[in-house]
Amino acid sequence: MSRPGRLYELPVVIVGGLHADARRAAVARLLADVPGSVVLHHDLATAIAGTVVRTVRDATGIRSAGEAPLVNDCACCALREDLVPELVRLAEAGGTPLAVVELWDSVEPKAMAEVVTSGGFTVTGVVTAVDPALVLPYLGNGDDLAEGGLAAAATDQRTVADTFARQLEYASVLALAESLPGSPEADDEDRELLTQLHPTARRVPIGHGNPAGAPSAPPSEPSACAAPSSELARAALAGFDVEAAAAAQHPACALLPAEADAHGVATLVWHRRRPFHPERLYAALEDLTCAAARSRGRFWLAGKGDTLLHWDAAGGALCVESAGPWLASLPDAAWELVPPVRRAAAALDWHPEHGDRCQHLVFTSPGLDRDGLERLLESCLLTDAEYAAGKAAWDRLPPAFDTLLEV
Repeated sequence: MSRPGRLYELPVVIVGGLHADARRAAVARLLADVPGSVVLHHDLATAIAGTVVRTVRDATGIRSAGEAPLVNDCACCALREDLVPELVRLAEAGGTPLAVVELWDSVEPKAMAEVVTSGGFTVTGVVTAVDPALVLPYLGNGDDLAEGGLAAAATDQRTVADTFARQLEYASVLALAESLPGSPEADDEDRELLTQLHPTARRVPIGHGNPAGAPSAPPSEPSACAAPSSELARAALAGFDVEAAAAAQHPACALLPAEADAHGVATLVWHRRRPFHPERLYAALEDLTCAAARSRGRFWLAGKGDTLLHWDAAGGALCVESAGPWLASLPDAAWELVPPVRRAAAALDWHPEHGDRCQHLVFTSPGLDRDGLERLLESCLLTDAEYAAGKAAWDRLPPAFDTLLEV
């Protein structure tokens, strides 16, 4: 990522999430606990009229509002174009100790964190606000965003489930807003599912918060946020490494969940050093996809030994795509061009014969049938005889995944 020519001192916290009430509660908490802080929000719901509506507000209410035209018929592109200039105006005006960027429902934080950083600002935290009682329903929702009016562009083909999963797994902080009006009560299973999906996130309970824009105490004069008064504010200002966060999501070196089993929720980590048979795996895709609320990772397909394949499933839908080459397929000279974190991840999986080629898939769900899932996965691997036949024979296997991969 290229660095900007100028660096601004205004710290930025990004707050996102499809759970809109939880997101508003988290924003209200930050406004109340960091006096003088300002929230920028772009409402993409107005895109049908050709613009997105921008508001800038503090704990007392709206300070300014405006519109930004769509860019290439894309509301999210308009957000990208408009966000940094607004942050620059805030920074140059001075007197603001913290800028909170409240993302619209389906906007994913990764792209926005990278936009903010490339614009010369420091992202001190990425918060995804979550109602724990809604985690499983959202992970199980395979509807297209467009069906609920949540698409960020005319070409947006994402689903509720995969969007929510990425919002959840990218954030360094999960703001947990329970007992929201109209929401069911969360139980231990809900909380455990959240923990297993993103075990490294800092989870901060915020109750139901305050109505957006309503401070819990009268606002005071703006001040530096060296000693914020709430756990959420401290977590949001603790620091965020945008490049490390991107690496943790990349299929080749993703920081995947570990084995776990508690409160009716289990995570299976399946790791093998033998390729899948393309036809048998393809025939099992539906059963594997529906076996867990969430599954992801990387896999090795016989006949495509140079290509690292990405597995990403939620809401009963699976996305399989190429994530570039396995390092073992690259010439030695090309390794110098590979980021150190990728080389380190490959070293952990290195095999004398196959290099970093392997199966590393993770399945998380309440009521997970671990034994049945393992048997199904094992049945998709090459048999001993098929494996012994070698790479030349593997390359002659039917290319069952070519249509899925649009080869």
